[in-house]
Amino acid sequence: MTLAIKASGLTKAYGEVIALNGIDIEVEQGTVLGLLGPNGSGKTTTVRILATLLQADSGTASVGGFDVVTQPDEVRSVIGLTGQYAAVDEYLTGRENLELFGRLFHLSKFDAAKRATELLDRFDLSDAADRGIKGYSGGMRRRLDLAASLIGRPNVLFLDEPTTGLDPRSRQGMWSVIEDLIAEGTTVLLTTQYLEEADQLANRIVVLDQGNVIAQGTSNELKSQVGGDRIEIVVESASDVSKAAIAIAEFGSAPAITEDLTKTILLPVAGGSTAIVNIVRKLDENNISIADIALRRPTLDDVFLSLTGHVTENTEEAAGPAKGRRGRRGRG
Repeated sequence: MTLAIKASGLTKAYGEVIALNGIDIEVEQGTVLGLLGPNGSGKTTTVRILATLLQADSGTASVGGFDVVTQPDEVRSVIGLTGQYAAVDEYLTGRENLELFGRLFHLSKFDAAKRATELLDRFDLSDAADRGIKGYSGGMRRRLDLAASLIGRPNVLFLDEPTTGLDPRSRQGMWSVIEDLIAEGTTVLLTTQYLEEADQLANRIVVLDQGNVIAQGTSNELKSQVGGDRIEIVVESASDVSKAAIAIAEFGSAPAITEDLTKTILLPVAGGSTAIVNIVRKLDENNISIADIALRRPTLDDVFLSLTGHVTENTEEAAGPAKGRRGRRGRG
């Protein structure tokens, strides 16, 4: 196994605020690691250290076989980075932005223009190439930002919450672009707050919370920790709730949760698609009328509630320790 990224015992603190508490990360070449966690969990701090933008207090890390502390220039030569906010100049056009990045990568004027044209075509931005960035939508800006990170044809790509703030359609578009890069063999470290994003793109997932690795594995392995799929059934009559729960108990992987007031039964199951058919048939055999039935898959909040006892928090990323947060949790 060839590792494109390896980090051991990384720690980082800002005064009394612990951002990273000795985390270990390994990413095999040509694969995607999803770094999953809420804002403030340590994701962005990890990316900054691996991208040589920040130095860890202790621990070691290498990217592309180069040490991030002793060989920063070599690391920068093999990576691309897309941060949480589009790093483009609003006073330039899309084409001018990419040509500028090309020149910063020491490409000739001709090669920078050629590479800009290639990337504009690839990211479906050719029609807007000569328009000012101020007129771009959020999705277009994110695509341009990702294009800029590929100017130097990096072997390793860091994507720090690339779809945060995008509408569902733009998010799907970004996923498609990222999937193309993955198919070409690019190694990707993706940070995200969205379980479905990690599920869609990542080979493996590391879950961070308050600067600690609290779980890791494939998406299915993480979901199994919160009981897998759940079938949610709403019966027509409140008097049928207990009867229905008993009737379908054989299909559950854990006891059903019943709510008489809402006439709802929540049944953890294995193999949700098959179970839902069997449950409908069983309830029909027992003359129990169903008002609604749905398959519910675990969410990020389910994972975090199971692993940490709390749901994700919608906190803002900080540049350092903020007032009122000292000693409580890490940064993003």
